[in-house]
Amino acid sequence: MLARIAAILAALLSLSAHADTWPSKPLRMVIPFPAGGPTDVMTRVVAEKLGAQLGQSVIVDNKPGAGGEIGAKYVADSAPDGYTFVMATGSTHSVGPYLTSKPPYDPVKDFTPIIWAGNSPNVLVVSPKLGFKSVRDLIAYARAHPGQLNFASSGVGSVAHLTGELFAHEAGIQLTHVPYKGTQLSLADLMSGQVAMLFDAIVTAKPHVDAGRLQALGISTRKRSPLMPNLPTISESGLPGFESYNWFGVFGPAGTPQPIVDRMNAQMNRVLQDPGVRARFAQLGFEPAGGTPAEFAAMMRSETAKWRKVIDEAHAKVE
Repeated sequence: MLARIAAILAALLSLSAHADTWPSKPLRMVIPFPAGGPTDVMTRVVAEKLGAQLGQSVIVDNKPGAGGEIGAKYVADSAPDGYTFVMATGSTHSVGPYLTSKPPYDPVKDFTPIIWAGNSPNVLVVSPKLGFKSVRDLIAYARAHPGQLNFASSGVGSVAHLTGELFAHEAGIQLTHVPYKGTQLSLADLMSGQVAMLFDAIVTAKPHVDAGRLQALGISTRKRSPLMPNLPTISESGLPGFESYNWFGVFGPAGTPQPIVDRMNAQMNRVLQDPGVRARFAQLGFEPAGGTPAEFAAMMRSETAKWRKVIDEAHAKVE
């Protein structure tokens, strides 16, 4: 703890004198999930534009595992010098830390909010080998065969995990959770039928759906997606009011100096307003956000309250 305090004080003293020279070396943007997943894809779009604006490279560093907690903790433990950030998600900051009595980090106290980057709806996909053509088909089978269906996720405490728990709770069915280190790592098992279903981002699910390797049953948000306009929402497919999405946002370690926060926020807002970035987001199924660090923090509080209620109602605690 004393070493942590000393690092923060040293960073504050150094950057208060040299804030106008930031950044003077490459930045590191940690992705707490595997390469190829939705967080990775979105972050690389942002990092390329951000680096061009700052005149320094933004190194993308994948540190997957434990539902995103490994990468998030790495940043929480990093020096608050304005050179290490994390592209966090609802999994790492609104869900995971509240599933256990001993979380590896505090999502509020151990981080400095920078900006809300955007949102992504999830698609409920299943193995074509199961023969389900709709959400109602899946629910009917699960009710007739309690405990026989399982679902994959990107790890214990991820939004994919809690969305599966929410789905089971609202549908009144029993599902067995099968966690992976990222949804990308679950796809082979899903296609083969070893796992039955997955709530995945459009960016990673759609190519497999289009190729017939996966069957899409519904969108998790209350509005249909322009990328899959013929796919009904889960809300209109038998579970009225069902809604889940994953948010993405940038944090620095706690104690990141305010001048760095302000400039990083301003540069990221420029990135998210860039026509090329917005067009790429639209292709991938992401909705850009932006705004102030305070607005980002308020959104996170709202999402956290929602998911903590789901955790309690679904008895989804993990010890």
